[in-house]
Amino acid sequence: MNKILVTGISALLVAIASSSFAAQPTSLRFEGKATTEDGVPYSNYSVKCSNGKSEPLTAWDKRRKWCLGDLETENCHRKQIKAAKAACK
Repeated sequence: MNKILVTGISALLVAIASSSFAAQPTSLRFEGKATTEDGVPYSNYSVKCSNGKSEPLTAWDKRRKWCLGDLETENCHRKQIKAAKAACK
């Protein structure tokens, strides 16, 4: 019984520790506004992560749609924080 309890607690501690090492967004900086060739306006942002890397984000539709990358519209989120967390993964 004690071995099962110790094993379970150990597994739980490892899971908690590994999630705390994941990179998290630390800041989001506005880079500028632009328009596509079709005339669709968007904004460029840069998210800085806790592991030191910096990733681009674009905001579309008056900041209602946040996408990873410069002009990518495939990996998008409705919330800014979700897009920033996805960029830091």
